[in-house]
Amino acid sequence: MDLETSPLALPFPDMPSIEGVTLRVARAGYKTWDRADLTFAELAEGTALAGVFTRNVCCSSEVEIGREQVKQGRARALVVNAGNSNAFTGYRGREAVEQIMAQVADALGCDKGEVLVSSTGVIGVPLPKDKAREGIAKVLEAEPASWEQAATTIGTTDTFAKGATTAAMLGDTRVTLNGIIKGSGMIAPDMATMLGYIFTDAAVEPAFLQQCLSQANAGTFSCITVDSDTSTSDTVLAFATGKAGNAPLASFDDPGADAFMAALTDMCRQLAHLVVRDGEGAQKFIAVSVTGAVSDESARRVGLAIANSPLVKTAIAGGDANWGRVVMAVGKAGEPADRDKLGIAFGGVWAAKQGLPVEGYDEAPVAKHLEGREIDITVDLGLGEGHATVWTCDLTHGYISINADYRS
Repeated sequence: MDLETSPLALPFPDMPSIEGVTLRVARAGYKTWDRADLTFAELAEGTALAGVFTRNVCCSSEVEIGREQVKQGRARALVVNAGNSNAFTGYRGREAVEQIMAQVADALGCDKGEVLVSSTGVIGVPLPKDKAREGIAKVLEAEPASWEQAATTIGTTDTFAKGATTAAMLGDTRVTLNGIIKGSGMIAPDMATMLGYIFTDAAVEPAFLQQCLSQANAGTFSCITVDSDTSTSDTVLAFATGKAGNAPLASFDDPGADAFMAALTDMCRQLAHLVVRDGEGAQKFIAVSVTGAVSDESARRVGLAIANSPLVKTAIAGGDANWGRVVMAVGKAGEPADRDKLGIAFGGVWAAKQGLPVEGYDEAPVAKHLEGREIDITVDLGLGEGHATVWTCDLTHGYISINADYRS
C-alpha cells in the first residue's frame, strides 16, 4: 500500500545517542514490504523498565507477557515486529513470542523474561516461527541503526517516521530522553497508544519509573483519538539505562525528580501528537479543550466524546463551523452538563455562550480558522474547575480508502 506523506507530518529530529542502548534493524519478511520490518534494541544490564498496555480484552500474547515482565522491572532487549500483530492467534502466537524471547536471551546471556516483544499489523495471523527465527538471527548480526531507521521500521500504515527527544538537568547531571512511536489508525488509547518506546540514560528505580510513565500517560497518550478504536496491541515502554551517573531517582522527594517528570511528560505529549498528525487520511490536527467541568476526568470524557464524533470530525474536514454537532457530542458523553451554561468556540471565537448563539456572531473568522491545518475547539461547561485537552484529527475519504484495502 503506497501512502502519501501526511500534510501534518513533522521532520524527524536530530536525536543523540543514549548510552546503554544499541539499535539494529533487519528484514524478517512478515509482509511483502521491500523494507526492514524488525527492530531490535539491546539494553545495558540493569536497565529499569516500565510500561502501560491496552485494556482491550482481546489483546496479543505480547501484551499479556509484557504486563508480567513490567512487574519485574528490568530489561535487556526489545524486539518489535511490524506487519503482523500476532493478536487473536492462541497458543501458536504465544509460542512464537516465547521463541523470540528465548533466542535473544540465549544470544545475550540473560533471562528470557528480560526480553520484551511487541508486534503490530494484521490481526488473526500467527507470527511465522521460521521467519521470526531467521529475522532474529539477521538482526543480531546487523550493523547499529539510527533512531530514524528504528522508527521507520516499526511502522505499518504510518506515512512518516515519528521521534522526539528531550533532556533534563538532575542536579549537575544532564540526562537525555529519546522516543520513537508508530500509530496511524486504530487509535483510541485506553492506556497508551499503538507502539511507543522511550529510552533514557537517567538512573531511575523501576517503581518510580512506572509511577512517572503512568502519570504522564494519563494526560497525553490517553488523551488522543483518531477513530475511537482501541488496539489489541497498544504498548508504551520506558527504559532507563542509568548510564548518566545521576543518583537514582526513587520518589518525587529526590532532587531532580520533578525535572525528569516534566521531561518525560513533554516526551509523551510530543509522541502522542505525532500519532494524531499521522491519523489515517488526516488533513487537520484538532485540539479540543474542555473547561468548567465537574472534574478533570469528566472534562477528558467530554473531550473524547467530541473528538470521537464522526459528525464533528467530518464537519471539520469540510470546514463547516457546525457547533450544533459539538453540542450533540457534549450531550451524549454521559457526563454532567447543562445546556443553558454551555459555551463553544472555534479558534478563540465564541459561537455560543450560556446555551445561546452569541449575539452578532460572525462566522467569517471561524471559517477562516477552519481552512487551516491546526484547529482549536473550546468548550466551557460552566459547572466547575475541571479541565482537559484531547487531540484528534478530521475524518476524510482517505481513512476509508486506507482501511478498505488494509489487508490487500
